[in-house]
Amino acid sequence: MTSEQVADRTANAEAARQDGSGQDASEGYQRGLGNRQIQMIAIGGAIGTGLFLGAGTAIHKAGPSLILAYAIAGLVIFFIMRALGELLMYRPVSGSFSDYAREFLGPFWGYVTGWTYWLFWVVTGITEVTAAATYVNFWSKGSIPQWASALGFTVVLYFANLISVKLFGELEFWFSMVKVTAIIGMILIGIGVITLGFSDAGDTATFTNLWSHHGFFPNGIKSTLMTLQIVMFAFLAVELVGVTAGEAKDPKKTLPKAINTVPWRIAVFYIGALIIILAVVPWTEFMPGVSPFVAAFEKIGLPAGAGIVNFVVLTAALSSCNSGMYSTGRMLRDLALNGQGPKFFAQLTKNGLPLRGTTASAALMLVGVWINYQWPGQAFTYVVSFATISGMWAWIMILVAQLRYRRLANAGVLPQSEFKAPGAPWTSLFALAFIFMVIVLMGIDKDSRVSLYCAPIWAALMVVSYYGLKRRNPEAFVRKSSEHYAQLAAATRAEAEHAA
Repeated sequence: MTSEQVADRTANAEAARQDGSGQDASEGYQRGLGNRQIQMIAIGGAIGTGLFLGAGTAIHKAGPSLILAYAIAGLVIFFIMRALGELLMYRPVSGSFSDYAREFLGPFWGYVTGWTYWLFWVVTGITEVTAAATYVNFWSKGSIPQWASALGFTVVLYFANLISVKLFGELEFWFSMVKVTAIIGMILIGIGVITLGFSDAGDTATFTNLWSHHGFFPNGIKSTLMTLQIVMFAFLAVELVGVTAGEAKDPKKTLPKAINTVPWRIAVFYIGALIIILAVVPWTEFMPGVSPFVAAFEKIGLPAGAGIVNFVVLTAALSSCNSGMYSTGRMLRDLALNGQGPKFFAQLTKNGLPLRGTTASAALMLVGVWINYQWPGQAFTYVVSFATISGMWAWIMILVAQLRYRRLANAGVLPQSEFKAPGAPWTSLFALAFIFMVIVLMGIDKDSRVSLYCAPIWAALMVVSYYGLKRRNPEAFVRKSSEHYAQLAAATRAEAEHAA
């Protein structure tokens, strides 16, 4: 972005203030996501199939100590989200992670982050629509081809994302509501079984189940550490609230509030749910690949439990795919606006939607339909391996960019954020160390090692394409000065204050 473009951006902000529009004049998005929707998007991002299904395998490996793994990982997630919040209050933009990486680390890192996060959501979209199609088989008993279900879900969510950002917000609100209701219902029923002793599980349900079956660490601390990759996968997409920054009605109020609810969301929906489930059902009765919620419902004696949980995990999968549709179009547009992607993706519709980027991403997600047609039994395994490592890359960039921003802000080069991350830089450094430890553990575990095989291939592709594009358009890849970003921050802050 040249100095003339910065001046234009400032002028656009002034024009927005004069014409009374609540729209971000520079990005062109409409601020259609209210507090209710932002809060549920934040909650939904922290609850996915990793909890409803993946926790079964993790319980089998670690036993009750999985509760501690979720608590520690949840603390790290809070540090990451507070680092993101500090950046968002400094300059709320829809480009989010790639924009901050570009600003504080350089154009190469912004380029890699933008394309990697885009690929993460495309792969996740394929994974989740595959999972959703698999869940439909629970009711259809194979009468509906798996590829047909995958195609239907992809098409419906695609058109829902093209109507308006408000519709996306509404879908996420109700998807999240289903997940929240299911977990709270399970917790309340479990408490009733433990305290009142009703149902088939009443005679054996007790909190002593958390340590009476070979202790709290029944398989040793090493087994607990090896589940951290499963735990971190369950938290992927919690950062999605950052992508909504450019379309939140009141980002200075709604985003900090959403981020500050992370601790209690994790405490209730992960730690609380696991404590109750493991008190109702001893950990020795869980099997890999079986949802702990299904096992708990069956133990309690609710025949409809399996159907209820299947509906919930179907909702969780569709929620994730819906988020993928939303975020991919915006990441492609951010890359296009910064000259690091095809200009074709920069255009918005009259409703302020990135139609072209969303369409291209949805078209790639249709690859998942073909995979479901060719290999319906192995489809989920074929596409899931890259999701974890690419998702954690966004977390790494958030933390490193926040450390760089804090250094510049403390030096007086940039304005201080109104939402500082507590304990930084030490909390951010701890979170970075934790993420790298998880990556090392992924390399040790033969079941998840395949996730790392794709990373060097993708990295090589990013390096080659970056320098190829830089040779053709060198102006788009010039590192901007701190003064440049100070001007940009001032212009964006003025826009955000007007929207408030």
